[in-house]
Amino acid sequence: MKPGMLSVDEALAFLLEGATTVAGTEEVSTRAASGRVLAQAQHSTLTVPSVDNTSMDGYAVYAADCASGEARLPLSQRIAAGSMPQPLARGTAARIFTGAPIPAGADAVVMQELCTQDGDAVIVKHRPEPGEWVRRTGEDIRAGSEILAAGMKLRPQDTGLAASVGIAALPLYRRLKVAVFFTGDELVMPGEPLPPGRIYNSNRYTLNGLLQLLGCEVTDYGIVPDQLQATRAVLRQAAAGNDLIVTSGGVSVGEEDHIKPAVEAEGKLSLWKIAVKPGRPLAFGQVDAGAGHKAHFIGLPGNPVSSFVTFLIFVRPFILRCQGVARVAPLSYPLRADFDWPKPDSRREFLRVKLNAAGGLDLFVNQSSAVLTSAVWGDGFIDNPAKQPIRRGDMVKFLPFSELFQ
Repeated sequence: MKPGMLSVDEALAFLLEGATTVAGTEEVSTRAASGRVLAQAQHSTLTVPSVDNTSMDGYAVYAADCASGEARLPLSQRIAAGSMPQPLARGTAARIFTGAPIPAGADAVVMQELCTQDGDAVIVKHRPEPGEWVRRTGEDIRAGSEILAAGMKLRPQDTGLAASVGIAALPLYRRLKVAVFFTGDELVMPGEPLPPGRIYNSNRYTLNGLLQLLGCEVTDYGIVPDQLQATRAVLRQAAAGNDLIVTSGGVSVGEEDHIKPAVEAEGKLSLWKIAVKPGRPLAFGQVDAGAGHKAHFIGLPGNPVSSFVTFLIFVRPFILRCQGVARVAPLSYPLRADFDWPKPDSRREFLRVKLNAAGGLDLFVNQSSAVLTSAVWGDGFIDNPAKQPIRRGDMVKFLPFSELFQ
């Protein structure tokens, strides 16, 4: 790592320390809450199941009455889900269906495949153990217990759990409002003619897509000319109605790089060189919108893979923390490298790799920061420490895109 460079961990710690959770919350229908962040822990007012019930279609019995393995028992009642049964008379059986309450006295359910109905009786061809196919009261949830923690990004199963105890609406943090714009007179939008020396603006599509995956409300200000006053004007406009401004390009210190002086004129900025590959330059600061409101600012490099990687490693956790998410670190997995990487960089590397049929990882042949194909081909990154060679068969730290896209 060169002198004056921040490590990835140092830069991430600075970012997260500066993140502020949005203040606003709103009540949202539980049905519409997936993907949003829970602002307050939720507790159950119910015990689930509320009564002993069966997890199988079959016959409720006294286990002792079936000890012969070929017991013939008269049917005393039929119990459907949602009904309340009578106590079960000794020496009888009750036809019962999944989810129905267990009648008082019965201590087992015999699945219907092990029984034969014979008129008004059933022949039980099984010796059940007490408790067989019986779901006990409260084995899932106890009244008063916490079922969902504050700071969770809710998944469909989480909203289903809330609904199972009767919660119709949930208190959620409001969506984070993010503005994006892109600098560079060389940029052209897809659908327009491409003059010599110009490039299509892929970062606009990549960053908008990533922000949408993270559940942000996005305002896109498009391509801004490489002019200081134009950059300042868009910064002021973006800061007025957003929590965060994200830009791509113009974060170096060349004559055509206006992000640094523009943000410094409208607020404050730290320009970091980070020991990361691809990447390196990252700008972090605030833009003053007046009336006490300040928008966070993060400026990303312009190379498409550098922008993609630095967004996922730095901007994603920052956004999650601002959204109120408690756990922002993605899960990683130790997997086998099925390639050699004999000449590692002096910076921490995020190598684009793909899972193979043998359960290992293959490396994309071209790891250049300009080759976006590597991110399309790959399933994730190897998070490789600085100066760490990789030999075929080594275990490496794999960060799947499935973790980084949420």
